[in-house]
Amino acid sequence: MLALPPIPKAECLRPEVLFPLFAPVTSLPGVGPRLGVLIERLVGPAIVDLLWHLPNGLVDRSFMPKIREAPAGVIATLRVRVDAHLAGQGNRPTRVRCSDETGFMHLVYFHAKGDFLTKLLPVGAERLVSGRIEHFNNEIQISHPDYIVAPEEAGQLKAIEPVYGLTAGVTPRVMQKAIAAALSRIRALPEWLDAGLQKREGWVAWHEALRRIHAPESEADLALDTTFRLRLAYDELLANQLAIALVRANTRRLPGRALIGDKRLRRRVEDALPFRLTGSQLQALAEIEGDMASPQRMLRLLQGDVGSGKTVVALLAMLAAVECGAQAALLAPTEILCRQHAATIARLAAPAGVEVLVLTGREKGRSRAEILRKLASGEATIVIGTHALLQEDVAFADLGLAVIDEQHRFGVEQRMAMSAKGKAVDILVMTATPIPRTLMLTNYGDLDASVLREKPVGRLPIVTRSIPIARLEEVVAAIRRALDGGAKVYWICPLVEESEKFDLADAEARYAQLKEVFGSRVGLVHGRMKGPEKDRVMAAFANGGLDLLVATTVVEVGVDVPAATVMVIEHAERFGLAQLHQLRGRVGRGERPSSCLLLYAPPLGETATARLTIMRESEDGFRIAEEDLRLRGAGEVLGTRQSGMPELRLADLAAHAELLQIARDDARLILSRDPELQSPRGKALRVLLYLFQRDAAVRYLRSG
Repeated sequence: MLALPPIPKAECLRPEVLFPLFAPVTSLPGVGPRLGVLIERLVGPAIVDLLWHLPNGLVDRSFMPKIREAPAGVIATLRVRVDAHLAGQGNRPTRVRCSDETGFMHLVYFHAKGDFLTKLLPVGAERLVSGRIEHFNNEIQISHPDYIVAPEEAGQLKAIEPVYGLTAGVTPRVMQKAIAAALSRIRALPEWLDAGLQKREGWVAWHEALRRIHAPESEADLALDTTFRLRLAYDELLANQLAIALVRANTRRLPGRALIGDKRLRRRVEDALPFRLTGSQLQALAEIEGDMASPQRMLRLLQGDVGSGKTVVALLAMLAAVECGAQAALLAPTEILCRQHAATIARLAAPAGVEVLVLTGREKGRSRAEILRKLASGEATIVIGTHALLQEDVAFADLGLAVIDEQHRFGVEQRMAMSAKGKAVDILVMTATPIPRTLMLTNYGDLDASVLREKPVGRLPIVTRSIPIARLEEVVAAIRRALDGGAKVYWICPLVEESEKFDLADAEARYAQLKEVFGSRVGLVHGRMKGPEKDRVMAAFANGGLDLLVATTVVEVGVDVPAATVMVIEHAERFGLAQLHQLRGRVGRGERPSSCLLLYAPPLGETATARLTIMRESEDGFRIAEEDLRLRGAGEVLGTRQSGMPELRLADLAAHAELLQIARDDARLILSRDPELQSPRGKALRVLLYLFQRDAAVRYLRSG
C-alpha cells in the first residue's frame, strides 16, 4: 500500500544533478504562466513530468505527392509556388492560391490577422506545405497547414513526428516544443542497473532510452516491448519496488507488542455462528493471530471476493485484542458501510457480551461525548466508525488493533493517523476488491497478505444476463414478477440527475418512472442525500415496505440485504469490471436463486463487449480483477488517482509483469547486500528514487 506521505521541502535532499528536471514547466522557453497551468493540469508541474508524457501515436509527413495526386484525408507534404492571396470577407476565410506543374490548390485560413500570411507566403515564392489534404467543391485545399517552410529550410520539417495526448488550449506544436525543450535538460546519470541485467537485455542508458522513445521512427517504436520502453519501464518498477522494500524494512524495525488472547471470547462467537468457517477464513485467522502474537507490528492486507466472509475474520481478530485487555477499532469509508458493519458485528459479537459502539459525523452532543468517554476510559472495547474516528479529540485507553475497510478509499495518512491513536497498534486493512498479483506487488508490497478465495458453504451462483436497453419494458415486467414472488430488487443508475453531457439514465428520473408502476414499494438512495435519510431508506429496503431500491453506486460495497435477489445495472457498459462485480455481489446472499441483469445501450465498443462477456462467464473476482487490469489499467482499477497511490507513467502492469518480478527480486537483493545504499550502485539508486519521486522512501535509510 505504498502511498508515501509528502516530505517538507526543507527535508528534500534531491541530488543537484536532478535540479534541472524538477524545475517548473514554466521555466521552459515558450511556456508562460497560462500554458504552464494547462500543461501542469495535463501532466504535472515539473519538467520531468513532461518527459514521462510518452507519445501515443505518430504523424508521417514523408508522403510528398503532386497536387493533382493528393488524396483526401491523408497528411501530405507538397512543394508549391504561391500565386495569389484572396482576402476573406465576413465569415469567409482568407485563401492563398498555390500551384505546381500538375494543378492548383488553396491554403485556407480563418481569422487571419495583419500581414502574417503575406510574410509567411510571399507571392512568387516556393514553399513546402504540410497538413491534412481536403477536397472541397472539387478543389484541393489544406486548412491551417501544420508547417510552412522555404525549401532550403526543409530540415526543420520532420518526416516522422510524435503525437501526444493534449488538453484544451495546448496544441500539438506547443506540446512537441515543450517536450523537445524538456529533453534538452536531461543529462547522463550514474547507472543504477545491474550490469549483467543491462547487458543481457541490451538496454541503453536511461537518457538515451528517453530520447529514443520521444523520437519514434515507425508505429513499431510505440510498442510496449521496444528495448528502450522496457528499459524505462524497468527503471520505474525498480524505483517502486525499492521504495516498498525500504518502507517494509522500516516497518519491521518499529517496536511492536505481542497480543496473545486466551480465545474465550472468540470461542463463544464461533460456537454461535450458524455456519462453519471456510478453510480460507481459518488460514487467514491463523496468519493474523500469528502476526498479533509476534513482537513486531502487524501490517496485513485481508483481501477477499464479494461475500467471502471478511467481516467475521475482522471481528475474531478484534476479539483477540480485546481478550488481552486492549481495544479495537474498524474504520469504514462511508456511513452506510459503517452502520452495516456495526449491525453485523454487534449481532455476531452478542454471544461474547461485547458492546459495539458506532461513531460517525452524525453522532453529536451528549451521545458523542458519552462515546468518547467510554473509549478514553477503556469501558468500550470495540468501535466502528467513519473518518470521525480520526478526529483529534477521539482518544483510546489502549488501542491494540485498527481494521481499515475498503482501504483503497483511504490514503496512507489515514492509516498513520489510526496508528497514532495507540502504542504499537497492529493494522489490518481489508478490501472486497480482489487485487491482481502485479497490483499487489506495486501497491501493497509493504503489507503481508491473506486471501479469502472460498465462498461460504451454500452460496448459490448468480445468473447474469446482458440485455439491450430497448427491451426495458420486458425487464420491468420481469421485475414485477420477482416482486410478486417476494423478492427485493436493486436498480442501479450511473448518475444522480440528468446531465446535458451524457445521455445516461439518471437515478431520480428512473425512480419517478418506476414509482408510477410500483407505487410506494420503490425507494431512492444516492450519495447526495443526507446520512439519516439514506439510512431510513436502506432500513426500509432491508426490513420494511420498500422492495425496489433505485440507487447509484453508493450501494457498491458492504450493503447486506439477504432478501435481495435481483440486481439491475443500467448502462452497464459504462462501469468498470470490478465495480460491476461489486454491485452484483449485493445479491445472492440468501437462500433463493439470484440474477443480475446488465442493461446496455448499443452499439458496444470492443472493451465494453469484453466486460459484459466476462461478467456473464465468471463470478471469480480474481479472474475479473485480472481482466479489469488488462482492459482499463492499474490507475482505474484501484482508483489510484483518488487514493494517493503512485501512478505508473512508463510501466504497464499487464505488459510488464515479468519485469515487475525481476525488479522485486533485484530490490530485495540490493538491500540485503547494501541496506543503506552506500555502495556506488546504491548511491545511483538513491538518484533513481528521487527521479521517480519516491523521496519519502529515502528517509528510511539511516544515512539518508
